[in-house]
Amino acid sequence: MFWRVMAVFAALVLLLYGAFCGYLYLSQRQLIYRPEGTWLVRQPPNLELRRDGVVLRGWVMNPGQSKALLYFGGNGERIEDAREELARWFPHYTVYLLAYRGYAASEGAPSEPALVADAQALYDQVAPHHAAIAVIGRSLGSGVAIQLAVRRPVGRLILVTPFDSMSRMAQSLYPWVPVSWLLNDRYESWRYAAEVRCPVLLLRAGDDMLVAPQRTARLAASFHTPPLQQVVEEAGHNTIQDYAEYQTGLSRFLQ
Repeated sequence: MFWRVMAVFAALVLLLYGAFCGYLYLSQRQLIYRPEGTWLVRQPPNLELRRDGVVLRGWVMNPGQSKALLYFGGNGERIEDAREELARWFPHYTVYLLAYRGYAASEGAPSEPALVADAQALYDQVAPHHAAIAVIGRSLGSGVAIQLAVRRPVGRLILVTPFDSMSRMAQSLYPWVPVSWLLNDRYESWRYAAEVRCPVLLLRAGDDMLVAPQRTARLAASFHTPPLQQVVEEAGHNTIQDYAEYQTGLSRFLQ
């Protein structure tokens, strides 16, 4: 009787475990991409990119400058809120902020292959109008930005609160789940780091509760040439932009 009860209990545990893994697999992109907070668009977009039948929209600031700055935001970031600050901080750059698929006024659904291809398409659209292009990628956007820097000539690359691998981050959150078997959008930035040939700045938040310091450290160790690194000591993952050290770090690197 005892062993029968234990067998039933074990079967129930396995069933629940399998159901939870199935839930994670089926809903993984809803867990990674959080566009809901961006859907209320307050500033009319003035940038449009069409690719594969999908219309992507965003914002251009400081048009007509010789240098360009492409900004790729976090998984739930309202990039339109960064428009004015970036334009003010970098008056000699034309700043491009393109909302990911499914974010703000952009159509479509996000995925790693789509976001990386969209970033390349944006680069190709604006490159003929500028002598040099710098790229900022924040959090999730760091995974997009580093792949763009490998595939296109980028003058300078800034990665804000970056991580080495989405799959490794997810594995630390769910250590008892076979993440490597389940995850589709892996954002394995460490695999691309050694191919980056432009100057790189890594900006880490000292009080980051989402990206552990070792995730950024392992990314830094993957570059062929060691990147510059700066820690904004008291900043959190979602508040780093509120600290003066963030602006000064960006400005110093993009001079």
